[in-house]
Amino acid sequence: MEAAFKILGYEPCDEESLEPGFEKVALYGNTFTYTHAARQLPDGKWTSKLGKAEDIEHDTPDVVAGGVYGEVVEIMKRPSAS
Repeated sequence: MEAAFKILGYEPCDEESLEPGFEKVALYGNTFTYTHAARQLPDGKWTSKLGKAEDIEHDTPDVVAGGVYGEVVEIMKRPSAS
């Protein structure tokens, strides 16, 4: 999954906080595979699609970590398109 996001222009970063001029994603996984991804919204919150349920908003990537979603293994960013 990291390679796919790199093709889209994302690079690893160390900070999950909002950075003006950048789009961020959080990649989740477990020992075997990537399990989930979340995207940062323009206001600094994060959004996730939980199965077939509606999209949810959460304050940090860690809010949905654990269980079937795995742990946050990578934060990536790219310059905003706008």
